[in-house]
Amino acid sequence: VDAAAALVPFFEQLYRQQHGELAGPLRALHYGDSHVAADEWTGDIRERLQQTFGDGGSGYSLAGRPWNTYRRFDVKSGSTRGWHSDGLVGRTGDGIYGLGGVSMTASSPRQSVYLVAEGQQFELYYLQQPGGGAIQIYDNGAPVERISTDGESAPSYFHYDAEPGAHRLEAETLDRAPVRLFGWVAEKPTGVTYEALGINGASASMILDWNEVVLKSNIERRNPALIVLSYGTNEAGRKDWTLESYRAMFTRLIERLRADAPTAAILVVGPPDRAIKVRGKGWVTLDNVDMIVEAEREAAVAQGCAFWDQRAKMGGKGSMREWVLAGMAQSDYVHLTAPGYHMIGDAMFRDLMSEYDLFVKARNALAVVPNLVDRP
Repeated sequence: VDAAAALVPFFEQLYRQQHGELAGPLRALHYGDSHVAADEWTGDIRERLQQTFGDGGSGYSLAGRPWNTYRRFDVKSGSTRGWHSDGLVGRTGDGIYGLGGVSMTASSPRQSVYLVAEGQQFELYYLQQPGGGAIQIYDNGAPVERISTDGESAPSYFHYDAEPGAHRLEAETLDRAPVRLFGWVAEKPTGVTYEALGINGASASMILDWNEVVLKSNIERRNPALIVLSYGTNEAGRKDWTLESYRAMFTRLIERLRADAPTAAILVVGPPDRAIKVRGKGWVTLDNVDMIVEAEREAAVAQGCAFWDQRAKMGGKGSMREWVLAGMAQSDYVHLTAPGYHMIGDAMFRDLMSEYDLFVKARNALAVVPNLVDRP
């Protein structure tokens, strides 16, 4: 991990969490593209963090099923057919998409979204808007609350305390007025959440198009200890970025997230290796990944963020071929297979934990030295 000292604020909170000194779960938000949306890689890291530091619940997941293959391994979710999702690649809208960059809108009655998750504190993130419709919230089939989403345009939250255990929460529209939902939160009293916020085909610059007021409010509400950014696969396939322009854009993105979550540590993860099929030559390594990795590394280190080079972990430039032959990557030379993502998840978790162990040793050593501060 380059510039691992940037993770010290996160490590300090992890340490306090581990020693029962922090109330509530410790939250990590992992933004990215299809590699994150698959939830194989993020699911692996989540599982290992929760085994080590306690299960804080699933945290934030998108409302309903915004696209057919949407999944999180730690929750079940779904929706009726009358919802329209905004924020997906190729669907330009008004940018009011909430924490995960995807919103769900319905304008007819009896449309519902549901979440099946473990926890005892639940929230629904939604948009209050002029002329907004009403929704009925159910818990395991029993009505809990009726909410009006009508009012001045603003991000809004419904909070619900429940008995510990498994819950099926449902939000159902009651009239013909528009209702826009962002996502659910499910949490336990302590432990860690690792929240996968991936969108297929996404690029880092998309976040800069999301409504600033809504995103800031949602991020403040989550109060993450760690934000992970993993983009670059899709950008590497484009010709319009230069090292300078991509670094400048990525710097703006980091600055914006830093303003929204000033206490969060930020970890930038470089893209995996990638190859493209060239007529007459077969699969050729995509050189542009070099530029993306360098631009992200430079932006991260200059902005006081840590950087983890995923491609170097895979074996460096051109390693995608070996991964495909070994069954660890798919035949598109872009995506990994489930075992490949688990291997990357394991590697990232191990690297984070070895840095954490160093932090704990240093912290304990400092605690042993008496009155360092008071010496003349």
